[in-house]
Amino acid sequence: MNFEVFETSASGNSLTKITEFKASDSLVNITLKPEETLQTISGFGGAFTESSAYLLNKLSKKNRDTILKAYFAKDGARYSLTRTHMNSCDFSLSNYSYTPVEGDKNLEHFTIEEDKDDLIPMIKDALAVSEDGFNIFASPWTAAPWMKDNNKWVGGKLLPEYYDTWALFFSKYIEAYKSEGIDIWGFTVENEPHGNGNNWESMHFSPKEMTDFVEFHLGPKLEADGYGDKIILGYDQNREGLKEWVDEMYRDEASSKYFDGTAIHWYESTYDYFPEALQYAHNKAPDKYLIETEGCIDSQVPVWKDDAWYWKKEATDWGYDWREPEKKYLHPKYAPVNRYARDIIGCLNNWVDGWVDWNMVLDRQGGPNWFENWCVAPVIVDPDNDEVYFTPLYYTMAHFSKYIRPSAKVIMHNNSDESLMATAAKNPDGSIVVVLFNETETPKTINLSLHENTLDFAIDAKAIQTIVIPN
Repeated sequence: MNFEVFETSASGNSLTKITEFKASDSLVNITLKPEETLQTISGFGGAFTESSAYLLNKLSKKNRDTILKAYFAKDGARYSLTRTHMNSCDFSLSNYSYTPVEGDKNLEHFTIEEDKDDLIPMIKDALAVSEDGFNIFASPWTAAPWMKDNNKWVGGKLLPEYYDTWALFFSKYIEAYKSEGIDIWGFTVENEPHGNGNNWESMHFSPKEMTDFVEFHLGPKLEADGYGDKIILGYDQNREGLKEWVDEMYRDEASSKYFDGTAIHWYESTYDYFPEALQYAHNKAPDKYLIETEGCIDSQVPVWKDDAWYWKKEATDWGYDWREPEKKYLHPKYAPVNRYARDIIGCLNNWVDGWVDWNMVLDRQGGPNWFENWCVAPVIVDPDNDEVYFTPLYYTMAHFSKYIRPSAKVIMHNNSDESLMATAAKNPDGSIVVVLFNETETPKTINLSLHENTLDFAIDAKAIQTIVIPN
């Protein structure tokens, strides 16, 4: 049986094709069950933000093209599911809205002019590079202050008198982007409806308020305007709160009709992917999407050109300093690669069908970010010196996005070693992809069974592998 193995490791491999394997004393038996299929994959990718787009515009054309090809070309990571923001977010250069005129209920002055310098050119260039194409969903962080009860960018709620105006906003956005040659696949209703500690753009919804907005305003408006096929994802925040949200979103047939799925983030913990919450959300709506729409190494200035750091448990997050004492255990120091690999595999093994990273490109400070909320991206650039650094996180994402394609089916498997994480999927072309993550300091010999065939190979210590078995 033919197969290929690609590895990224702390020892220096970066999605490197491996053909020679060293046997070790630690033997793992993995049995694939391709006839037992689970969820259908919607895709993997990252987010188009004004910050990333602005940085690309500051680089040489050569480096700009290199980054876009690395993410979207056939010989790159082949991103298939992406996100962008409606109005500004923290990874914007300033606060802005497409609805600048106060009291403009019919949005006669709606304009996406702010996106035309950076964001739209990045998306269009990515579409030009991608042979397969990719889906884009958009998320608002907030309505313009004049639509809110606190008249501010940060916090507050949408005033009920503007619910119809805000639904119209989504429809206008589809039209405006379509006029630029960009089709929008869908939306999350609101980024982080619980808020973000009142730091940057936000707008608060309770589960009932969001569900009422979708059922009585957004869903019917998109339907009336001929956009009933656009995907609507509810919630869009951390997994621990999933139960109360899906219970409300899918409270009855009338509300469930308009929600196509649930969006989640990973910031609740640096190691726990909350399998029970994910399974509950799936069981509540088994035919709906369950998509990780944002995750990143947050509250951290990127480490420049030091691959080893990304494999060490030295990163801290917002909860390391700020979490309430009884929840602080969820936020120990962690290795960035481990967090990505563990979370994506954990998600795939618990019904999540799509996984979208946050910014694609940031600078050496972890910005630009108008609030100075520094984060890490898979690609870090130094625009002043026109330098690009592909961190190990880029290769970690590519282990999934490049090989597990949209419409693939996650398949069942048995794994004899709890210390080795594994997931598997069958692509539309019939190929089978297995992704392994060995967080331990011990190399492992793998015996992989598929029907009557077996494959023998090995995975290094502190390594991720993708195994591709052609049809």
